[in-house]
Amino acid sequence: MMKKIFCISALCGATLFTATAVTSVNVTIGDAPVNRGGNSLTINPLDIAHTDSNLFVLLDIDARDLKIKPNREITLTPFLVSDNSADTVTFKSFTIAGRNRYYHGLRNGEPSPIFLQSGNITGMLNYRDDTPYRDWMATSTLLIDARESGCCNTTEADETVPVAALDFIPKTFAPQYLYISPKAEAVKTRALKASAYIDFPVNKTVIYPDYRRNPDELAKIRATIDSVRGDKDITITSLHIKGYASPEGAYASNARLAEGRTEALKQYVQKLYSFAPGLITTDFEPEDWEGLRAYIAADSTLAQRDALLAIIDSDLAPDAKDWKLRSTYPAVGKMLLADVYPALRHSDYAIDYTIRSYTSPEEIIEVMRTAPQKLSLQELYVAALSQEPGSDLYNEAFEIAVRMYPDDPVANLNAANSAMQRNDLRSAERYLAKAGDSDEARYARAIFTALSGDRQAAATMLKSAGESTQAADASTQLDALINSDGHHFHIIGK
Repeated sequence: MMKKIFCISALCGATLFTATAVTSVNVTIGDAPVNRGGNSLTINPLDIAHTDSNLFVLLDIDARDLKIKPNREITLTPFLVSDNSADTVTFKSFTIAGRNRYYHGLRNGEPSPIFLQSGNITGMLNYRDDTPYRDWMATSTLLIDARESGCCNTTEADETVPVAALDFIPKTFAPQYLYISPKAEAVKTRALKASAYIDFPVNKTVIYPDYRRNPDELAKIRATIDSVRGDKDITITSLHIKGYASPEGAYASNARLAEGRTEALKQYVQKLYSFAPGLITTDFEPEDWEGLRAYIAADSTLAQRDALLAIIDSDLAPDAKDWKLRSTYPAVGKMLLADVYPALRHSDYAIDYTIRSYTSPEEIIEVMRTAPQKLSLQELYVAALSQEPGSDLYNEAFEIAVRMYPDDPVANLNAANSAMQRNDLRSAERYLAKAGDSDEARYARAIFTALSGDRQAAATMLKSAGESTQAADASTQLDALINSDGHHFHIIGK
């Protein structure tokens, strides 16, 4: 067996995808330094890259300290080997010879394309070669065959030196997404709220269905009630009516009118639907000062707005407040009487009801297509889970959920995850703004940051996203991507 003369060591800790500017392979020749100045050369892979057609190898070789006996030479030949050793390709060789062998080579023809004399090398050697690219090279190993020859071209030693492991498999970021199962509602309670503007003759509390705009206003009330009353999945539990009068006139008179007109509307609805006793409840507000204040506060063009608000917010009794407002600012008072007060005579009503639960994914999907407002977040989640992740129906379920529950953190988080999975980062960013501050939400924001291109920031964000296996996996992937930027090989050292 030939004597081993090549000793390899990494000058710096070699880590997968480490930048090659600080990493190299040291090759020591012989058992001990020969002549003067040491006895080694350093091989530094600058780049190993490929196009669709060719693979390129660029090496920096420092042989300035290499001293070879006069009658010997070292021939180094880079070559690639596939993972299973079934395929190989050889690059051009380079030879460094002692003095006698160097001049012998010049007289008789250089033994390799690059032929140099030991001891006369003053700078770095820039080695470059290429070969047609083949698929097996994607995960191959670059090695160097180092052969020492003596007189008469006898082989004194031969060793294969592993230099770099190649990895051209595309590095992608494929995080897992943390969806949250919403809490199931024991009873699905919902409410419909609206306002009606019933016209009454002056000082009257009787509803005339054909009077002025009453046909339209009463039709709105009936349509609202019918929208839930006729649904077999819905049970009405209460109907509450609250009547308001406007501030003009005596407060006592307004109180009588507000109460009487509210009762009249209650009787009108009860007569139409024959609800169970006690289902309809009522309340009244003699004068809608809150509504008046909201109108004035919203009108930025009103020059006297602050003064009017000060009167409304004062401790004056209602009648004194109304008189001061309209007498101090008569023009504004006329405008209020004509344009604002009619809208303050209204009846607000709220219908509370329950919806039965749905358990079958098939039934939930059918309801989702026709009446999504009847579904709970948890039911929509069940529908999504019954579909292939990333499918149209899967994404649709989460989109409907966030549309039905636009301010719910869980709905927004799940919709953000769905959007990121289909690479809709614009929607994901909008949803994440309302996703809350749970570990899952922080994790989702870190994933969004990574997908947006800021991997370093995402890696930092993941540290505050809890200790889930998904966060750990995402961190590992990001570390590999960060460390592999621009490099597709790592130095092999012993």
